[in-house]
Amino acid sequence: MKALVTRLDSFGDVLLAGPAVRAVAARADHVTLLCGPRGAPAARLLPGVDEVLVWEAPWGGFEPPEVSREDIDALVERIDADTALILTSFHQSPLPTALVLRLAGVRHLAADSVDYPGSLLDLRHRRAPHAHEAEAALDLAEAAGFPCPDDGRLRVHPPPPADALTGPGPYVVLHPGASVPARAWSPDRAAEAVRELAAAGHRVLVTGGPGERELTAHVAGAHGTDLGGRTDAPELAGVLAGAAVVVTGNTAPAHLAAAVGTPVVSLFAPVVPAERWRPYGVPYVLLGDQDAPCADSRARDCPVPGHPCLNTVTATDVAAAVEKLLGET
Repeated sequence: MKALVTRLDSFGDVLLAGPAVRAVAARADHVTLLCGPRGAPAARLLPGVDEVLVWEAPWGGFEPPEVSREDIDALVERIDADTALILTSFHQSPLPTALVLRLAGVRHLAADSVDYPGSLLDLRHRRAPHAHEAEAALDLAEAAGFPCPDDGRLRVHPPPPADALTGPGPYVVLHPGASVPARAWSPDRAAEAVRELAAAGHRVLVTGGPGERELTAHVAGAHGTDLGGRTDAPELAGVLAGAAVVVTGNTAPAHLAAAVGTPVVSLFAPVVPAERWRPYGVPYVLLGDQDAPCADSRARDCPVPGHPCLNTVTATDVAAAVEKLLGET
């Protein structure tokens, strides 16, 4: 059986699909993961994936492309699967993807859908109302005939050694950036946290992408080690795997830390619900006002002056959360 799993969103979303992908892989002969460009680096980290098919859908992403008949026709020609699992967030419809997969000749399609699917789905599944995204994907997989074969936690392929980046000895990672501004802690507060953690005796590594070098340099200052722009996805996994604790917002590195088994201090902006997107399967401490006015707004830019949901969190709060997790491990 050739199976296809689709998750067309971002890096973190694809990581959360990982347990469901392993469930499908346990019974399929070949698993293709169809994902968008932002999710592709994560897709290549997932056990159970035989092939990664990258396509940017016009119904997803921050800046979706225009609809192109030629582009969709080209995708249809590339798809070769007998059955497919369409994974979406709780607020997304799977039906556009289902239509494309039907045109590609996929015979059996399963998805969570609140909308009437007509002939687009063979299994129209209803997710539990408050399920975590990883659990919802696993529930769908089981309903489609792919029960979970393991503990169901997030997982990636073993990352490469990161000693050349991290240096010797224990350390804490602080990742100050986020996929959208509404989910980011104040750079000045993050810099204060580095200073406070260093004063408490921790070696602090500050991570970030190539476009975040100015941010990571500011946050690291004279008391942390700046790794901004120095890690690709596997290397970042290695750095996070070696950390005692990772401090980050509700963004992809939180899920990558969980996938390598590292506890997380989660600076969680409630623009999306924590019950669906919190760090999964590892010890964590959730910081941030979950009842702030922005709650469940899915805002990309903070709609409340002063960003109170996160800027009420202090460096002392973060340092205390790190110590709490260290005491539990």
